[in-house]
Amino acid sequence: MINLITGNVEIDAGRILLAGKDVSRAPIHERVKLGMTRSFQISNLFAQLTVFRNIQLPVLARRGLVRHFLADLDAFPDVCEEVEEILRTVGLWEKRGQVAGTLSHGDQRLLEIGMAIAPRPKLCFLDEPCAGMNPVERVQVLDLILRLAREQGLTFVVVEHDMDVVFSLSDRILVMNKGEILVDGPPDVIRNHKEVREIYLGEEVSG
Repeated sequence: MINLITGNVEIDAGRILLAGKDVSRAPIHERVKLGMTRSFQISNLFAQLTVFRNIQLPVLARRGLVRHFLADLDAFPDVCEEVEEILRTVGLWEKRGQVAGTLSHGDQRLLEIGMAIAPRPKLCFLDEPCAGMNPVERVQVLDLILRLAREQGLTFVVVEHDMDVVFSLSDRILVMNKGEILVDGPPDVIRNHKEVREIYLGEEVSG
């Protein structure tokens, strides 16, 4: 579903609307300009570049300066300031000079979120952002997502199978089973839904 909405896979029926604008056939970069970004389930970083450069690239792209990617950083002090702000927001400023591929799994996830918010989206899809994390890393990522939603007014759509993560993050939950929508509602409704409890929480519910 995320691949269809964000343009990684072409649709063959229906329409995709973003803030009332039909983006059904729009290329990915146009959807990003309109305020839609995403992260991937499998890390999708520029592994050989530094943490700073990974954030700098989408910032330059948003400003129409991507052709200057390899230029002297001092030539664009405002870009550097924005990159610094994003890295401080996601907690990676002190690791700005580290090669992205050498980061821990948790820090790579934080960097991916930084890259996803660098284009200043209105809507950001996160595909299993806590997959493979230890408890400490998971708390860091969950806190960051909640903080970004609260402080920057970002709307996140999170695909996740860990129900603890789902309930801790969500204002609204849509549960799917076998390709069909099973139930759509606030966390309390989902938590107490008989079929959800049986299918996803592994509980036997009588009555």
